[in-house]
Amino acid sequence: MYKIVSKQEVGLKVQSYEIYAPEIAKNAKAGQFIIFRIDDKGERVPLTIVSTNPQEGLVRIIFQETGKSTEHLASLCKGDCIRDFVGPLGHPTEIKKYGTVIAVAGGVGVAEVLPVIKVLRKVGNKIITVVGARSKDLIILENELRQESDLLLFATNDGTYGVRGFVTDVLRDIISKEKSDMMYVIGPVSMMQAVAELTREKRIHTLVSLNPIMLDGTGMCGACRVTIDGKMKFACVDGPEFNGHSVNWEELVSRLALFKDLEKISVNKFKNEQEHKCYRK
Repeated sequence: MYKIVSKQEVGLKVQSYEIYAPEIAKNAKAGQFIIFRIDDKGERVPLTIVSTNPQEGLVRIIFQETGKSTEHLASLCKGDCIRDFVGPLGHPTEIKKYGTVIAVAGGVGVAEVLPVIKVLRKVGNKIITVVGARSKDLIILENELRQESDLLLFATNDGTYGVRGFVTDVLRDIISKEKSDMMYVIGPVSMMQAVAELTREKRIHTLVSLNPIMLDGTGMCGACRVTIDGKMKFACVDGPEFNGHSVNWEELVSRLALFKDLEKISVNKFKNEQEHKCYRK
């Protein structure tokens, strides 16, 4: 069992937890993730490792309440325990001095970008961070991003903070004025695809951290398979980071849509069964 040592709300239905998991804290690196399961009947859910404290054995995770498992996790309190907390999983980010790195985060992807830019800056890279969100009230971890960025810019759909529009609008302006040596992108698939298409034209090396459906985290189930350069890869063991210009985005979008449709069918079936039980009573 893994104890929740601290709990903090960092945004609208966004929680930051510190979990006591000393082995993971000792071995985790930027770009890796864990898979948690609340109890014996819970589903397996992957989350990025935001930071670690090896001395105290703590692993920080940040998540948004978007479904049954994350809502259940958010209902727990400091001192409660969860059944499984497995990691570190996936390949860590390759850390070296590129020069100028532009990090792009959409929504809660900020939590995944933060540990990467922290270590990239530590080895001497200039960090420009671009954050996209629907509105200002959905932006998280701004102060932490400022500490690790040489320049921090925002784009919001409604114009309540930063540029009105999308991260690609901000990126076009940046890359027209300044040489970029590497782009690191994490967020909604549509955003990552749009950024990858933009940087392809400019021939900017672009890493994307993919988030397909994932179950066991060991490559055995095959749920997280993606096509990279025409070859099948598993995001959990071969990734989660890949060259954004090599991803078969259409296939990834199609597979995610399929799983969402199946999820809706499952939820509706459960609701119908419950209603039927009530009717029989």
